[in-house]
Amino acid sequence: MSPAHSRATVEVTPGGAVRGRVRPPGSKSLTNRALICAAFARGRSELRGALDSEDTRVMIAALREVGFDIKTSGSHRHLKVGGAMGRHAPAGEQALFIANSGTSVRFLAAALAAFGGRYRLHGVERMHARPIADLVDAIAPHLQGTIRALSPHGCPPVEIDSRGYREPGASMAIELSVAGNVSSQYLSGLMMSGPIQATQANESAPRSLRVAVDGDLVSLPYVEMTAAVMRDFGVSVSIDATQPSGHLVSICGAYRGCQYAIEPDASAASYFWAAAAITGGQVTVAGLNRRSLQGDVRFVDVLEKMGCKVEWSDEGITVSGRAERGIDVDMNSISDTVQTLSVVALFASQPTRVRGVAHNRFKETDRIGDLARELRRLGATVDEHEDGLTIHPLPEARLDSEREPTKIQTYHDHRMAMSLALAGLRMRGVLITDPSCTGKTYPNYWYDLETLIGRSHHWSSSEDRQNFVGAASAGGTS
Repeated sequence: MSPAHSRATVEVTPGGAVRGRVRPPGSKSLTNRALICAAFARGRSELRGALDSEDTRVMIAALREVGFDIKTSGSHRHLKVGGAMGRHAPAGEQALFIANSGTSVRFLAAALAAFGGRYRLHGVERMHARPIADLVDAIAPHLQGTIRALSPHGCPPVEIDSRGYREPGASMAIELSVAGNVSSQYLSGLMMSGPIQATQANESAPRSLRVAVDGDLVSLPYVEMTAAVMRDFGVSVSIDATQPSGHLVSICGAYRGCQYAIEPDASAASYFWAAAAITGGQVTVAGLNRRSLQGDVRFVDVLEKMGCKVEWSDEGITVSGRAERGIDVDMNSISDTVQTLSVVALFASQPTRVRGVAHNRFKETDRIGDLARELRRLGATVDEHEDGLTIHPLPEARLDSEREPTKIQTYHDHRMAMSLALAGLRMRGVLITDPSCTGKTYPNYWYDLETLIGRSHHWSSSEDRQNFVGAASAGGTS
């Protein structure tokens, strides 16, 4: 990020009801899962509709550094990935920079431990404060070698010196156990690591991997998404939720290269559905439907409870009308949309209580405490709880009054920037700092939002607008 970008601000300008149609870029979650499966598959794969963003470029760069053949075309939306069969770990230690990409560090730590080799996974300062100890502790007892989290409190950098998983016992299954209450990415990483040694072998490997989840499992839809992607790459996956102690996931088989289409990002779609809910408009997000793999499409169910109308079709999902009612909602399974809902809740008629998202404190920023702080800057009353927050609506007089511009801090968190900017659809003077942080998952967000609402944002300078909107316009949307 250039110094000019770090000083930039953007203000989304108020107007009437937002009406239109938009197709967000490909899902980050699906892109990074498919990259792991394709890289460690037998044979070549083609991924179409991939997301081009900081998080996916970090994953691609790391896999290339390890030696995998990944070719990009179509503005990085079409990826050709060579498989891993017969490939050996690189000589010497590989230092892999993973920025602040949680999926990259957690998926790669598990995958590379299973693959074998020496690696050091490191990132930005915030990444070195994000927990990974539960994943490391799940892998370490079963590894031929070592894996360690080097920062205090079990955070990256992660150091790996491995010859793969130990041979399983008489049951021919590697048995792992992981806590489920901090991040579903731990379980997803372990799941995707299971087929790697089987894929590398020239003959079918009878071994399998089983992961027992200790306690509650957060964000279950992301685990189900992982299973669905793995199945498309030829692996057998079952999830048993009937165990007394929690979920048990069983994996068997090797990855096979395939043609894989990546659907639009449902977390990104939440911002556009919210634009309709905040303004009483009508917005269709194309490319998502009831068959979508991403749990975050269920954000529209929350908006429906608040008073919006939702229409589903094979081509897209449409939200119309105002979200007028406050609700009490457990968002454990769609926790990446909490910030979006919190902004919608500012314009409802009763308070909204969000529950079940204590793990949001360990994301790119503290998405409970920091979110509450920024909502208060807008004049809202917010009650912070251990597992979520209560958002009280802004008084109508507050919306109509002239107010001094308020700089909203984003903590270099893409979701803080994209969600809190939506308050500007109803309020003047909401200045979003560090707008370039949206590049983590959605580089063209400001252009797509401006196109949808049909009016320009206010930027700190014309140069900034050209940097963030003009470049996207010249190259088309993601």
